[in-house]
Amino acid sequence: MTTDAYPHEARPAGAGRPLVFLFHGTGGDETQLLGLADELVPGAGLVAPRGDVSEHGAARFFRRAAEGVYDMDDLARATDKMRRFVCAHVEAAAPSAVLGLGYSNGANILASVVFAEPALFDAVVLMHPLIPFAPQIAGELTDRPILMTAGRRDPICPPELTARLESHLRAAGAAVTVDWHEGGHEVRPGEIAAARRFLAPWRETHAEERP
Repeated sequence: MTTDAYPHEARPAGAGRPLVFLFHGTGGDETQLLGLADELVPGAGLVAPRGDVSEHGAARFFRRAAEGVYDMDDLARATDKMRRFVCAHVEAAAPSAVLGLGYSNGANILASVVFAEPALFDAVVLMHPLIPFAPQIAGELTDRPILMTAGRRDPICPPELTARLESHLRAAGAAVTVDWHEGGHEVRPGEIAAARRFLAPWRETHAEERP
């Protein structure tokens, strides 16, 4: 798999600096999370792929039959393709750390890659993930930092499925933090603040290395 497997935006990471992979939500594109990443980890390297599936013109990372009903064969295809895409960029960049941030459908493909290769990311932020199945995690996530953000009234990602995903990740050893807000599927300022706190160790390391 090459670094060009997906149309994407990329910004190189300097020596000794982190590389952040960004995964947009349904209907977004490779630019959707760039501004957020600049706010959360300024100056880090960025790779933001665009989903290769179209749902009535809306870009996604894998197919589904209905809301919350995934095409599991296509999810497996997309997971392997994305895993190899990420690995190719990591090999090329040799960053100090590999971070992932995804929203909605982007959080789902990011989570699926984590299940497939738990050691690939040093830390991940899953914003409003929906995993309606029991994941098979191919290894341990011992002490791997994972932040999940969610809305208690999210009509797309029911809170009970967020809690179930948290349980699966904790059972695999991950160091999980969950930040809730009282709304729905929208990203609110409080969860952005939670992501900023969560990513502070990589932001501070980067700041210390600036000339």
